[in-house]
Amino acid sequence: MFVIGTAGHVDHGKSALVEALTGTNPDRLAEEQERGLTIELGFAWLTLPSGREVSVVDVPGHVRFVRHMLAGAGAIDLALLVVAADESVMPQTREHLDILDLLAVEHGIIAITKSDLVDEEWLDLVEEEARALLAGTSLADAPIVRCSAVARDGLDELLVALDAALDGVPEPRDIGRPRLGIDRVFTMPGFGTVVTGTLLDGRLRVGDSVEAVPGGPTARIRGLQTHRTERDEAEPGTRVAVNLSGLSTDDLRRGQVLAPAGRLMPARTIDARLRVLGAAGDRPLRHNLRVAVHAGADEAQGRVRVLGTAGEVPSGDAGPAGATGSGGDGEIESIGEGGAIDEIAAGSEGWAQIVLTQPLAVVPGDLFVLRVSDQTVAGGRVVEVNPPRHRRTDPATVDRIAARAAGTPESQVVAVLERLEPCLAAAVEAEVELDANAFEQALAGLVEAGDVVALTAGDDRIYLTAGGRERLGQQAARALEGYEQDRPLRFAMPREELRSRLGLGQREFSAIVDALDVVHAAGERADGVARDGWAPQLTAAQRKTADEVVAQLAAAGAAPPRLEVDAELLAYLEGAGRTVDCGDGVVMAAEAYEQAVATAVERLRAGPATLAELRDALGTNRRAAQAFLETLDRRGVTRR
Repeated sequence: MFVIGTAGHVDHGKSALVEALTGTNPDRLAEEQERGLTIELGFAWLTLPSGREVSVVDVPGHVRFVRHMLAGAGAIDLALLVVAADESVMPQTREHLDILDLLAVEHGIIAITKSDLVDEEWLDLVEEEARALLAGTSLADAPIVRCSAVARDGLDELLVALDAALDGVPEPRDIGRPRLGIDRVFTMPGFGTVVTGTLLDGRLRVGDSVEAVPGGPTARIRGLQTHRTERDEAEPGTRVAVNLSGLSTDDLRRGQVLAPAGRLMPARTIDARLRVLGAAGDRPLRHNLRVAVHAGADEAQGRVRVLGTAGEVPSGDAGPAGATGSGGDGEIESIGEGGAIDEIAAGSEGWAQIVLTQPLAVVPGDLFVLRVSDQTVAGGRVVEVNPPRHRRTDPATVDRIAARAAGTPESQVVAVLERLEPCLAAAVEAEVELDANAFEQALAGLVEAGDVVALTAGDDRIYLTAGGRERLGQQAARALEGYEQDRPLRFAMPREELRSRLGLGQREFSAIVDALDVVHAAGERADGVARDGWAPQLTAAQRKTADEVVAQLAAAGAAPPRLEVDAELLAYLEGAGRTVDCGDGVVMAAEAYEQAVATAVERLRAGPATLAELRDALGTNRRAAQAFLETLDRRGVTRR
């Protein structure tokens, strides 16, 4: 399934055309219908003559709502650029086309609407002006269709043209990394919180656990719909409504991305290849310029650190905005101190690191748009997420970023590893298109450079990216913090519980847990982990009760009474090494337990003994003796 997105100047008839084609008025807000002005994104769907079902996203055309247009244009397969015959090309026609070009939208139809309002000679002039506007853009070869939503002229021809254009659109990819950019959040009576967006890169299923990135909570998918039809599974490339359980609309916002919990790491810095709009002599993109970064349905403020200019796009890389290598040689306008380049000239391309003030959910390969003071100035393609800060005077910086963008063996390994991590090298090798020698060299180089971490798990080596290690560390920290809040008297979270929270297999967890800086083995409690510096704190009342319990157990020796004490306080006493829980309600003071161990060992040195004989030697009852001896069995002191 594909997504068609409208574009064009305000009042050029985009919404009217969508309604004429689909039978659905995309202007759902009362204010939009009263004013005849699209303010928010609108959605509809239709079935083309071939039987192909497509989604339609209608965007605002007013200059004040370009940011909303960007939210809708980030995940479309085909653009429907609308030009009104009575006004021809207007300012937002140009800006919307610039945005489509920067976002590498290579398939589209130009609809000249309101054709019933002008004569043929005027229509010829409008078409000529539109064709001149398209020259040199990603839509340069897009067909032009004359039509009228009111008179319904040319609508059949437009549907046929849309069908034909979609024949050339590649099928949406499925790389097992689903992510859905949220463009609408609302409540549906009887269902609860619903979000909508276009699903990319993988499938979502009812029952999946997902996380809203950045900053959002996790939730379970209660239901899925596509075009108001219930689905058990949503496929990539489809418009999807996701019903989330346990969340309110206040917990979510447009721009967040739904992804499997823990799989998408928010970006605070990105390395990118940029293309600056304009012609020679226009304003360049300067170093340290503050910009609004629009990616998917989200936006964030950021600062551009110019690293260098770019020549031809490396082979196999479309570069930002669908450039194909003819995009010029990045003319240098200004050189800063130490030889660093201070700007990228208008109409040129260059490399930059963008430092964000708020995180964005992006991955390498994603396209984005830069705006300054409500003006679109540039666009780019993400090369790396959360890279280290670069030295602008180091000539090797640009070479490293360019190599990553070019799809080097190293970048191929990292791309697959980011999807599968943590995993064995064999799992990565099976999915990269490299021979064994090239793969081994690339992996070894990445480990040596610190971009990939190799951890020992028995006879195996487990691999994950440096970013993946950081992500797991953050997940572990959040899990441990949550455990501390829920169980404030526990010294450590059981290792098995943390493993489950991280979603790791036994082998991967055993290799990774000791490498995470945020956790450590909790003293002698080998089955527990805790954050560095964590220690539970008792209140004065709890401390008094604890001392009384220990005194009572110490006096009872090997025949402890049943306790009516809070389970968390008992867990604290064991964690503090003051008691030993033998199970079945048998809790002994630590000193009494050690004395009982010594008594049992001394008796067994004389030869095997029955439970009854050991019970008598300990001076206790059968229930306590059995629980105590089973504890010794588990600890390898005795054997039944």
